[in-house]
Amino acid sequence: MISDTIAAIATPLGEGGIAVVRVSGDEAVKLVEPLFRSKVKLSEAQTHTIHYGHIIHPSSGDKIEEVLISVMRAPRSFTTEDVVEINCHGGIVSVKRVMDLLLEQGIRVAEPGEFTKRAFLNGRIDLTQAEAVIDLIRSKSDRAFQIALKQVDGNLSKAIGELRYQLVELMAHIEVNIDYPEHDVEEMTNAFIRERCIQVSSRIDELLRTAEHGKILREGIVTAIIGKPNVGKSSLLNTLAQENRAIVTDIPGTTRDVIEEYVNVGGIPLKLLDTAGIRETSDLVEQIGVERSRTALSEADLILLVLNSSEPLLSEELAMIEELRQRQTIVILNKTDLPLQIDKDEIEAKFPQGRVVSLSLLEGSGLAELEKAISAIFFEGNLESTDLTYVSNVRHIGLLKQAKGSLREAMEANDAYVPIDMIQIDIRAAWEHLGEIIGDSVAESLIDQIFSQFCLGK
Repeated sequence: MISDTIAAIATPLGEGGIAVVRVSGDEAVKLVEPLFRSKVKLSEAQTHTIHYGHIIHPSSGDKIEEVLISVMRAPRSFTTEDVVEINCHGGIVSVKRVMDLLLEQGIRVAEPGEFTKRAFLNGRIDLTQAEAVIDLIRSKSDRAFQIALKQVDGNLSKAIGELRYQLVELMAHIEVNIDYPEHDVEEMTNAFIRERCIQVSSRIDELLRTAEHGKILREGIVTAIIGKPNVGKSSLLNTLAQENRAIVTDIPGTTRDVIEEYVNVGGIPLKLLDTAGIRETSDLVEQIGVERSRTALSEADLILLVLNSSEPLLSEELAMIEELRQRQTIVILNKTDLPLQIDKDEIEAKFPQGRVVSLSLLEGSGLAELEKAISAIFFEGNLESTDLTYVSNVRHIGLLKQAKGSLREAMEANDAYVPIDMIQIDIRAAWEHLGEIIGDSVAESLIDQIFSQFCLGK
């Protein structure tokens, strides 16, 4: 049982309009009350109300901060415990003074993710919903946010719960036949086991089909922008990021290191890597940059090969085109506002249809075609409906695959007319794997590991 009271700063440190200090626990109201001077006593405040007053030093009575305090009483709070949220002025000094007084009252500093962990341990949310909270915070696109929000609402939990219910019904049917074998018709039982296993396995397949898209939307596509110096790689990064993230000059070799930036292209999050121009150079620093560019190239999910369409191709570029034909590559012919000096048809013959895009970063043309090309590679041209229950978490994907494997073994045993009590072992294993997804049967060490990834105050 959780008995201590915890506190943490729930907003980013630094200058701002307000900062929020969150307190949760059975004694949250009792321990904060001596620090709060107002017309209303916190112990008498109704749940889900907010009150103006001052935080004071309990010994001297000196005013420490002007605040608004929200009271949310158990079980109608995020953690299902009494929760007090102190809204004070933004700034490091302000929140530190408030936190110091809370700690003097015997309140403990919360661990990363401990508020959400308490919501899980107290049964308010399951593990998929808890993990979706951190996905909400880390969302890199509107669509990724929508997917996480649906999981917080319990869409995935509901789907997993329905599958487990079907398996429970199947195991109950098997138990009856084990206890009353005289009433068992073997052919009917085997047919029922196969039918139910196929139903659950097919639904798992449906969830797994969303996994690749979900993982991309959750984590983003690692995208390397490569090409020779001065073809417009940094300009492309700045255009997609909508800010001057990289230095752009006419001097070749300006970019010396790999620059990372997350951008949203047509609803798809990209982790863009602007690389140093790949060329032979005697400059030691540039050589290191070129080597890092090649490393980024080897690790990328998508490659944007930028060529200057107003200049003939160099031998290094021709070699790069041949090297990248078997990779997920989009060739960008930049500077199309100038006279064309490249044989576009020759390049298009080496890449699948739609993988060569004409672009003028100076005029801002061709970006829509680039978005379509990226979507065509990873989403076959269309992102699936936002109503779909996406699976995006690697842990969930692994457990779904294990559950499917157990059902496959159950069906194979069923077809071989293995005794049904042996078949039930595999069915129960599938049920348990699905239970691990929502946290019904999961090790405490895994729970600690999951919540350690959260930020403080969440």
